Amino acid sequence: MTFRSIAFVAAICAALPAISAQAQQTTRVRGVIQHVDGPVIGVKAADGTEVKVSLADNVTVFGVAKGSLADIKVGDFVGVGAMPQPDGSQKAIQVVIFPEAMRGTGEGFRPWDRPNSTMTNATVATAVAGIDGRELLVKYKDGEKKIVVTPESAILAYAAGERSELKPGAAIAINGAVRHPDGTLQAARVNVGRGGLVP
Repeated sequence: MTFRSIAFVAAICAALPAISAQAQQTTRVRGVIQHVDGPVIGVKAADGTEVKVSLADNVTVFGVAKGSLADIKVGDFVGVGAMPQPDGSQKAIQVVIFPEAMRGTGEGFRPWDRPNSTMTNATVATAVAGIDGRELLVKYKDGEKKIVVTPESAILAYAAGERSELKPGAAIAINGAVRHPDGTLQAARVNVGRGGLVP
């Protein structure tokens, strides 16, 4: 999975409600779990540094796996990172399929974190075959967008996970780990890659 993919998932998850007061400082943690010591996991980041993260007692775990066009169905709640097209449609770079428990996460249409790109979190109203792939009509509270999903668009699927998946060798991403005054980190939610995927 590319850095863009990682950034996309991070941007999607950043829209989740804060796990603590807004004043608390948060940080993102991505890497591979090196060891587990009770509620504390040691994570080695891509730059070789290791950080320790304390997991909340009620930590929520979501598995992230590679999906396909066929996995996108009418009624799904999705997050789409895309580039606007001359005809007003959005050409999908990536599509994240959320589980039902995450319906409503960051709902709406807004700029994404790269030049001229957009992010749309919405419900799939229709899905039909198109010239370049598959065309989706997605609807959110204040509007709707036509999304063109091509064979080059990356599809990711979220699913409820288990704490037992947080073990040495697992690739994980934490968006919004709370940094306490003493420098320690705590996480209430962890995304873990499945099937070799790096979330």
